[in-house]
Amino acid sequence: MRRVPRDRDAFDGTNGEMLHPTRPKIVHMEPGGTPFGILPTHLLKNPTWVPVVEGDGDWVRVLLPNRPNRSTGWIHIGSGGVQWSRSDYKIYVSLRMRRIAVYKSGRRLGVWPVAIGAPNTPTPAGRTFVMAAVDTGHGYGVPVLPLGMHSNALRTFNGGPATIGLHGWPDSGVFGHNVSNGCVRVPKATLAVLRHVPLGTMVTIR
Repeated sequence: MRRVPRDRDAFDGTNGEMLHPTRPKIVHMEPGGTPFGILPTHLLKNPTWVPVVEGDGDWVRVLLPNRPNRSTGWIHIGSGGVQWSRSDYKIYVSLRMRRIAVYKSGRRLGVWPVAIGAPNTPTPAGRTFVMAAVDTGHGYGVPVLPLGMHSNALRTFNGGPATIGLHGWPDSGVFGHNVSNGCVRVPKATLAVLRHVPLGTMVTIR
C-alpha cells in the first residue's frame, strides 16, 4: 500500500462511535483528496465496523485494518452508504504489565493476565479495533477476535497476513509472559466477556 495517513493519536480514546459501510466506500487521503483504497462491506466474513476518530463536515476519518499499522483514511458520508453505531466497551492491553482490562460504560468488567509477543515477535502498540469474531478450530477458544493490526516482525502466519488477535490458550502457564507470535493470549474468563464485545470496538495496546 502507498503511504497513507497515520493515526496521530495512537493511544487516545474515542466516544465509541463507529460505522459500517453498507456498500463499498472509497477511502481518501484527506477530505476530498486522493483516493487510495476501498473499505469493503465485510472482512473475514464479518460485517465491517471501524472506529471513527475524527470528523470534518461530510467526511469522517476511520481506523483501517491495513498495513502499516495505525493506518487511517477519510470516507465521504454525505452520499450515504453507511450505518452508525456506538460501542459501550473499551479494551486496554498493557504490554508492560501483561494485563488486559475490559470496560463497559466506564465500569471495569475485569482485569486478567495475558501472554504477549515474544522478543522476536512483539505485540505492536497503538489503538486498533475488533475486526471480526471467528472460530479458527485451532484450539484457541471461541471467539478468536482478529484486530485491525498486523505483526511488524512477520509478513505471514498460518497462511494469513499475520493479523494480531485476542484469543484463548489451553495452557494457563503462558499468562504473564512474552511467548506468543504477536497475538494476545487471554484466559477463558476473558473470552467469556469478549464474546459480548461489538465489532469495531476500540482496543488500545501500549
